Parts: sequence; structure tokens; C-alpha cells
Amino acid sequence: MERVSKINYYLDIAQTVSERSTCLRKRYGAIIVKNDTIISTGYNGAPRGRKNCSDLMRCTRETLGIPRGERYELCRSVHSEANAIIAASRESMLGSSLYMCCTEPGTGEIVAGTNSCMMCKRMILNAGISKVYIRDTKLEFRVINTEDWITDDDSLSGTFGY
Repeated sequence: MERVSKINYYLDIAQTVSERSTCLRKRYGAIIVKNDTIISTGYNGAPRGRKNCSDLMRCTRETLGIPRGERYELCRSVHSEANAIIAASRESMLGSSLYMCCTEPGTGEIVAGTNSCMMCKRMILNAGISKVYIRDTKLEFRVINTEDWITDDDSLSGTFGY
């Protein structure tokens, strides 16, 4: 019997976490793992106590035609990475890995080529997370060493989105 790789095991869990998302555009799920222990999970949705886009049946950014990666101040959601970071102590995250998966709300299909936004990259760096694994297909993923976000500082590029 062939076992699923450990990375895809954690990405499977992140994909399942994405199913809790309340976003009408894209569902993201994230988990933070250290020493083979899941530290926390997070999905994108409105702050606790506020109505979700799925409750309101509308997305302000979608209505205004705003491209992904731009004008997040108009979004009701807290991102999956941020929610996972909020749920853990910094000490437990130092040297950890974040696993992330994005799925389509209507079909549940995996969305390839996604990445953390500039704000989440900053939070991931400050949390002390060392690596980010992002699922592109059921078996394929990218591995990002967060040190690369320091040497290749996209916040200086003047380019928005991802």
C-alpha cells in the first residue's frame, strides 16, 4: 500500500479547511505545522460576529470588478493565513510551515497558481514561519522559503495583485 506523502497529507487537510470558507470568490484554507503537529488552522471569512459574504449573497469586490490581490480594504474577509496566525502563539510558529490550498466555491476544484497577498506575506514573516507550501493540483505543489520574500521584496515593485 502506497501512503500519501506527508506534504500532500497536510495539503489535503488545508484543502478540507478551505471548505469552511464563506467567501463567494475563492475558498482558502491554511494550516500551520511544526514538528509534525498541527498548530492551528484558518480559512477566509468575515470576522467573528459579522455577516459573511455567503450570508449576504454578495461580494463588494466582485460587484465592483476589482481584480484579485487589490483593494482588500473593501473585502469582508480575514484571510486564511491571517486566521491561522491569529489562532497560534508566535513561539509555537517559529520555524514552522504553513500549508495552503485554494478551491473554487462552486465546484471545489483546486485553483492553481495562487499565492499569499502582500499583507499575509508580512504576517507570515513576522510570525516566524519558515516555509509555505501551496497546492496547485492534487499531487503538485510549490514550496516557498519565506526568506525569499525578504530578498525579493515585492512590496517595492509597484505591482499589485499576485
